[in-house]
Amino acid sequence: MGTIELMSTTPPPNDATPGALRLVFDDGTLVVEGLAEGQELELGLAGVKYDPRIRAHRAQAIFYRSLVEQLRRDGIPYIDHARAYDGPTPWKIQVAKEAFPHQVEGLQAWWKAGGRGVVVLPTGTGKTHLANMAIEKAGRPTLVVTPTIDLMNQWYDELTLSFGTEIGLLGGGYNDIRPLTVTTYDSAYQNIGRIGNRFGLVVFDECHHLPGPTYGLSATDSIAPYRLGLTATPERADNAHQQLDVLIGPITYRREITQLRGQFLAEYRVMTLYVSLSEPERVRYEEARELYRGFLQQTGIDMRRPDGWSRFLFTAFRSPEGREAFHAYREQRTLALAAPAKLKLLERLLERHGGDRVIIFTHDNATVYTIARQFLVPVITHQTKTKERREVLLRFNKGTYPIVATSKVLNEGVNVPEANVAIILSGSGSVREHVQRLGRILRKSGDKEAVLYEVITRGTVEEFTSNRRRQHSAYDGN
Repeated sequence: MGTIELMSTTPPPNDATPGALRLVFDDGTLVVEGLAEGQELELGLAGVKYDPRIRAHRAQAIFYRSLVEQLRRDGIPYIDHARAYDGPTPWKIQVAKEAFPHQVEGLQAWWKAGGRGVVVLPTGTGKTHLANMAIEKAGRPTLVVTPTIDLMNQWYDELTLSFGTEIGLLGGGYNDIRPLTVTTYDSAYQNIGRIGNRFGLVVFDECHHLPGPTYGLSATDSIAPYRLGLTATPERADNAHQQLDVLIGPITYRREITQLRGQFLAEYRVMTLYVSLSEPERVRYEEARELYRGFLQQTGIDMRRPDGWSRFLFTAFRSPEGREAFHAYREQRTLALAAPAKLKLLERLLERHGGDRVIIFTHDNATVYTIARQFLVPVITHQTKTKERREVLLRFNKGTYPIVATSKVLNEGVNVPEANVAIILSGSGSVREHVQRLGRILRKSGDKEAVLYEVITRGTVEEFTSNRRRQHSAYDGN
């Protein structure tokens, strides 16, 4: 596979080279000057199309690598004004840290694939250090893209420590672009049109967020020849993960939780516990579910289809019967996910694990705040301010707060190595979410054994949801 800048020893043509094409970066695209209309077809230049607005040819910036490789291979002279960074940069990791075998293997597989691709490793197995190794190996100005401001700050601290240099920040009120820069997906797609030619390597952390018409721009509008995606759970319910092959590259290395448990991850047990609705709650549940399902049958809406939910909402709010069906949907769901019996069981579990570090997960904020009031524990939701969230996590890691309750915001990107018990009171049917929540308690810390409790309301749709989200090797035999 071509490592286009390392392989070339021939000086690039200069502006005086007769007949040379000229590559220019323009707002997330490549303008290819010097081609006659139709000549791109004769030469077979991938992604290059004639743009009559500027009377020149244009391609998305992501085609930069393949275009340069083809021009070199076919001996077509060109002048590269697209790339706004110099050649190899001697990044050296300043902190002595022995790499784990899976990190070394992951790096080797990624580099063998031409420095393009996705590495899949469970949470807590050192994806960040593998990225540092990739930055050192590629030796190019690097942009690290993260899903949240908190993760951006974590990466900033890690890169500063690892490379001993000033790290740029883009997002959260910062607009400081440096050869090593960290940003968020939100800031990346909004700014990539002006900075997409300044980096030779882009690292997409939690890269399952990338596919889509907006976030995907941070990949399509960048010329970066080298691309690394990191995730523990690449698959998406909408199958959009298939776009990663184009946006970053194929999966080049993968290890699952079951392959690394014990030595690099904590040993763990998964226990499914059941509660039941009271008789009045059961009657309400059945009545609400019957009303909701009757409306679906009457309108011909199939909730298994990708557009099922949007069709239900659109149809429901067009009539009184539809609005009643929507409220019935909410009621039967609330009875299943937030059954009062779950809080009674939670009380017993917290008593059992009085000396442990416990994270309580729910599907909704209302249940989180109910838990906070009843058990007097700190909570973290999307409404929690950044400083307060950081303080809660700091005290949780120190043991000042042995318990924290949350909805979805701690599913990924949080370092809580001391956590050893997770109690899932409710959640979606997403396999990714379930694996992410398990991953929160698997970070290796001494000889700890982690325990995940999944609390299910018997005889409700939640049983089906539980079976669906457990379709992952991490739950085999548990």
